[in-house]
Amino acid sequence: MFEKVNPSHPDKVADRIAGALVDLAYSLEDNPRIAVEVLIGHGVCHIVAETSVKLPQDKVGEIVSRIAGNVLCDYHAVPQDKRLAKNQAEEIRCGDNGIFKGVPVTAEQKHLSSIAHHLYNVYLCDGKYILSGDRLIICQSNAKTEHLKETYPEAEVNPLGDWTGGTDVDTGATNRKLGSDMADSVTGGGLHGKDLSKSDVSVNIYAWLKAQNEGYPIELCCAIGDTEIDGRPYSEIVRIAHDFIIAYGGFEKFAEWGLV
Repeated sequence: MFEKVNPSHPDKVADRIAGALVDLAYSLEDNPRIAVEVLIGHGVCHIVAETSVKLPQDKVGEIVSRIAGNVLCDYHAVPQDKRLAKNQAEEIRCGDNGIFKGVPVTAEQKHLSSIAHHLYNVYLCDGKYILSGDRLIICQSNAKTEHLKETYPEAEVNPLGDWTGGTDVDTGATNRKLGSDMADSVTGGGLHGKDLSKSDVSVNIYAWLKAQNEGYPIELCCAIGDTEIDGRPYSEIVRIAHDFIIAYGGFEKFAEWGLV
């Protein structure tokens, strides 16, 4: 049983904005410290950033407009907490406490993800999809139900009828769709809007990659300040996650679909 949302779902719009701001921070500093929370809906985008690098207000506005359209941008930035900043001052050390789990992606999850990608390539609009055994549920905005039925005749399509989605209908918040992004690998940590020193990003990615390679679930835990996880220097965990993000195309691109 798996649920997938596409990059135009309001929650993913929030994730994409957060990811783009992290990309911006990395374009200004080699190792920025940043954590971004985004809440968007009904014409307003609220952003709170704890950051070591000053993001130009006009650049923030350009990112929001490019991803979300004509909405009011309310951006508030504060410095990172001094104790948290000191933790990373001399070397790359674990940026948070956490429990992390990587689980191999199932055939069912891969199949639903391919359906979500296909529908998004066709409609480029808000959509949500569920696959549970033989039961496929497709909720696709700005699409005619009869057209969707032609391609997926066995699916339950738009149960309330044709609809228009997006941030004028619903709100979006950062890291609210981790089930879509991580499937069975979900634990407590958020995946988007944070630099690579944060274990929510680096260790989540590392555990997921290891699970795909090994073919069985991986469970890890860490404490803030740790210099080693899973028998590896934390700096190496960060490097592995960095290489993955770069190969993906950056934090914004990663936020579009997540790990699944």
